[in-house]
Amino acid sequence: MKNTAQKLRFYLKTTDTRLWAQVLAAICYSILLIASMQRSGDYNYVKTQLAAVLIGFTAAVIISNADYNYIIDKWYVAAIIAVLLAVLVFIFGIRVSGTDDTAWINVFGYTIQPSEFIKICFIITLTKHFSVLKEKELLNKLWAVLSLCAHAIIPMAVIHIQGDDGTVLLFALVFIVMCLWAGIKLRYFAVFGAITAALVPLIWGFVMNDEHRNRLLALFFPDESTVTGYGWQQYQGKLSIAGGGLFGSGIFNGNRVQRGIVPEQENDFILTVAGEELGFIGCIIVLVLLLFIMLRILKTAKNSADYRGKLICGGVFALISSQVIINLGMVLGFFPVIGVTLPLFSSGGSSVICVLICIGLVQSVYTLKKEYP
Repeated sequence: MKNTAQKLRFYLKTTDTRLWAQVLAAICYSILLIASMQRSGDYNYVKTQLAAVLIGFTAAVIISNADYNYIIDKWYVAAIIAVLLAVLVFIFGIRVSGTDDTAWINVFGYTIQPSEFIKICFIITLTKHFSVLKEKELLNKLWAVLSLCAHAIIPMAVIHIQGDDGTVLLFALVFIVMCLWAGIKLRYFAVFGAITAALVPLIWGFVMNDEHRNRLLALFFPDESTVTGYGWQQYQGKLSIAGGGLFGSGIFNGNRVQRGIVPEQENDFILTVAGEELGFIGCIIVLVLLLFIMLRILKTAKNSADYRGKLICGGVFALISSQVIINLGMVLGFFPVIGVTLPLFSSGGSSVICVLICIGLVQSVYTLKKEYP
């Protein structure tokens, strides 16, 4: 017992306890919101979320005790896992209620979204790719940048075929941020931006389907048909948040929450539960907790011992911040609904486990950081 206590004290001394505390606070707040939302149905979302948190924290602690350089050097293991996960979706993929894509698999009665774990593999393999180019002083050669683009396009294309375009967008944003973080020259971003702008008509006509186009058009040309159709979820979500006022109706007291008026309120629209029952203050607390987590990740990146550590933290920061911005935009009606969860808050085992594993990677970088001045 004494030996275990000593190990625990040493672990807490060497890892970022502030980050752990912020993540734990977010998880507890999430459980509270999910427990309140659960009144609207029979499924035990809290039980599933707690199981995912337990698995995620266990994996995060194990990873935080490992050397992130060792993990990066075993990049091919991450690549193999990513390929296997993608193949499993094509063979055993299912569509879950409330979605329009076949991006889940059923494991012992639980649905798992493999693309969440492919995100982790993507950050690891891309970090290895960047570090090799950096070591050989090839980072800003044209062919090297093209190889990085190919690295990103392959998983994005596979996930697009599965129909999960929200995750495709996240991959693109993580890639762009990591390129900036890695030191890719701005001229390449200018060229990329020009090419993307030129391809917009093709993307609109051939990549996006009718539902994608209708969801986007509903943002700019709202009318009665969009409010009752593609804009229904966002319209009801905004009503719930507005109805909560400054302090809300009280936790477990939201009438709209109990009636389940907002579709997917346990998942992508969990912020509406906070808005109705805890008001504007409750929403701000959610966002402040996430902001603190992102700032701690940035601080770890700044004090990282090497280039690889900075890139790992940069990738995790990009993933979490992109999800927060997109999810907030979806709920408030600035972006179309594309199925992006709010990190650590949305109900969904795969999403929670993914974020916690990413936090474990950041903690690994923290334990091997350079000394603070």
